[in-house]
Amino acid sequence: MSRHVLLVRPDNEGDVLLTGPAVRAVAATAGRVTLLCGPRGEKAARLLPGVDDVIVWRHPWIDPEPPPVDRGDVLGLVDRVAGAGVDEAVVLTSFHQSPLPTALVLRMAGVAVIAAVSEDYPGSLLDVRHHVDDEVHEVERALSTVATLGYTLPPGDAGRLAVRRTGAAPAGCEGPYVVVHPGASAPARAWAPDRNTALVAALADQGRRVVVTGGPGERALTAQVVGAGRPGVVDLGGRTDLAVLAEVLAGAEVVVVGNTGPAHLAAAVGTPVVSLYAPTVPAARWRPWGVPHELLHVDVPCAGCRAQVCPVPGHPCLGGVGVADVAAAVRRLAPVRAPLAGVTATTRDAR
Repeated sequence: MSRHVLLVRPDNEGDVLLTGPAVRAVAATAGRVTLLCGPRGEKAARLLPGVDDVIVWRHPWIDPEPPPVDRGDVLGLVDRVAGAGVDEAVVLTSFHQSPLPTALVLRMAGVAVIAAVSEDYPGSLLDVRHHVDDEVHEVERALSTVATLGYTLPPGDAGRLAVRRTGAAPAGCEGPYVVVHPGASAPARAWAPDRNTALVAALADQGRRVVVTGGPGERALTAQVVGAGRPGVVDLGGRTDLAVLAEVLAGAEVVVVGNTGPAHLAAAVGTPVVSLYAPTVPAARWRPWGVPHELLHVDVPCAGCRAQVCPVPGHPCLGGVGVADVAAAVRRLAPVRAPLAGVTATTRDAR
């Protein structure tokens, strides 16, 4: 029997990208796959192979800037899911999120089979209450959850991230280049702008082309990082949507970025990542998946804080990472075409 399966991942673009292998596992045998996401993840959802339809709804119990719970709005989602004719649903959450409010909505919509990871007693809200080690990667967490309903990756699918490729990179992305993405979804995950500026200068001094990327609200940041008129440096701040950014990252030798969505987008197009990884959340769960990468940070006692804004003066977990440290990591993952004396190319585990 052809089944219509609803997958739920209601947070940011990076979180949605990490569900990609689970989506493909379901799509391999399900008749139809719909992804229910929040507005922050919609663009990523529409790029995932295996997704047939997308439902966008802002979850008050998940969104970082939650709206008030509105009875009519919730009942509207119930009607949308009921009208879609969903047979099974899998609610995908991170370790600190509860799937139960969403499961209640799905039950009200008449979904007969619901699976999720839940530490809390679910009563009749879940048919499958899955348990998973908190230290597994988000990709593995999602794959293990859909597997409880019998969905596994098809032969030949290695479980890496992937997106639908839709276009070409803009002008300025010809030839070998390094991408520097200085912004992040949370300030606590961003390296200081002046450090990014110095890094771009250092990479340009190596003879590299550098492309600086950022979202629509980061034009001032990317302009600062690019500096004034440096040859071989391109500012794409605010000039790319997610699909075009994927093409920019796909053409790069390596991407320098924090632990934020574009790190996972780079992984989805197979580009190595130098991750300025603020340990606000564990790297075991959120590191770049399936590509060579290096994680750069300073060990701090407040690791795991989940802070949006760092309360510690100097932002020590990232403030202690120097420009030379990052430039060296770039050289290891993408050696310059005329290697510097004494530099040996190495890569880290692709997982």
